[in-house]
Amino acid sequence: MADDPDPTVARDLESGIQRDFSRDMSYGDYLHLDALLSAQVPQSDPPQHDELLFIIQHQTSELWLKLMVHELRSARSLLDLDELGPALKRLARIKHVQRVLTDQWSVLATLTPSEYAEIRPYLATSSGFQSAQYREVEFLLGNKNADMVGVFRHDPAAQERLQALLAEPSLYDAFLAFLARRGYPVPQRLLERDVTLPYRLDPDLVEVFAGVYAEPGEHWGVYETCEELVDVEDSFQQWRFRHLQVVQRTIGHKTGTGGSSGVDFLRRALDLTFFPELFEVRTRLG
Repeated sequence: MADDPDPTVARDLESGIQRDFSRDMSYGDYLHLDALLSAQVPQSDPPQHDELLFIIQHQTSELWLKLMVHELRSARSLLDLDELGPALKRLARIKHVQRVLTDQWSVLATLTPSEYAEIRPYLATSSGFQSAQYREVEFLLGNKNADMVGVFRHDPAAQERLQALLAEPSLYDAFLAFLARRGYPVPQRLLERDVTLPYRLDPDLVEVFAGVYAEPGEHWGVYETCEELVDVEDSFQQWRFRHLQVVQRTIGHKTGTGGSSGVDFLRRALDLTFFPELFEVRTRLG
């Protein structure tokens, strides 16, 4: 018959081979493993055994941060489209990424102070403080700081991304706009606020969330989203705290390689919050 498949094509389909692709592609080709696995370039001379651990720890963290930025951008866009279900799926994935990032600190914690002292001189002034993707995550979650954009003068592409994110609504801003479209009495001042500034707690919004938490069954989608956001912040704080512990264990109270105050700087970060009303509302319940 005219529509019978070609026998060769049929065999290829059965074996999982797609001949529509014009060339064979290996696992290494698809993942660009030649480039990826050659990107670890220790600076120590003579070579220090533990420098490879330090490099891989931070490179893999950057890859997971890249995925977090990707998922946060998508979640924000989905909220803008009132696609709450898919946005929640993105947040669920983000939480798993955060768990991996937090667990990774246990690997770096195997680096003793003596071992770190052998590689520290070769780090020069490089520092995790200079991670543009970490700043992108913080900007997307709402911790805006215009001064941070200037840190990346050495990287115009990163500076451009951060400048754009500074002027864009955060994930929380998108959620509040979603609530307003659904008829929740979100204060207009929050919908029109300067999104380049860090978000600050608003008592009137706490009352809005108090109503949601008082009757979760009546507001289930919103209630679930609130709890997902709390999970994301809680996971972020666990990551920050684990970072603090590992730094304290490794270098004590020395200054960081980038000139930050080290442990004291990380401890202050624990006081930052992305979604203050979602924590304040707990005081009002019961």
